Amino acid sequence: WNRSRPVQCGAFLPRAAAKADGRAHVAGLPIVEVRCMNTVEQILGSKPDQAVYTMEPSASAHEAVRLMAEKNIGALVVVEHGQVVGLVSERDYARKLVLLARSPTDTLLGDIMSSPVMYVRPHQTSDECMALMTQNRMRHLPVMDGGQLIGLISIGDLVKATISEQQFIIEQLEHYITGQRG
Repeated sequence: WNRSRPVQCGAFLPRAAAKADGRAHVAGLPIVEVRCMNTVEQILGSKPDQAVYTMEPSASAHEAVRLMAEKNIGALVVVEHGQVVGLVSERDYARKLVLLARSPTDTLLGDIMSSPVMYVRPHQTSDECMALMTQNRMRHLPVMDGGQLIGLISIGDLVKATISEQQFIIEQLEHYITGQRG
């Protein structure tokens, strides 16, 4: 086992205990269901840039798009008096402003933001976030803890975490099958 990396996965059974565990076996190895799920907190911790960019609803759509382009991000959290009141994404800009031929400098974020905002908490899993994003056709979720905005995760963050989890599982299964210690 590679114990240098924390694991959120179901444990694999050691070879010595495998035969007496009552589980089905293939080629002498137990069939084990492995479910890995990063938490939102772990995903936020793995992001190289953990900054959350916010603007007030009174800011112009042009200012918001300029900041998104400058920071190479796809969404901003809209905050008023310290409270999250909306989320504005490139999709909101395209659909609610460009397609309607509105002026970016004259249109306020409050007019194009998505509201109310769905959010997640640090203890929730990547699977829960993906389900929420899929069901509601959204790409970004603010992360709230105790009423405070602590982060923002995107579908890209979740895909990256899922790929990393799957690669880790593959490596561990390879080590397990070949009897090597990682």
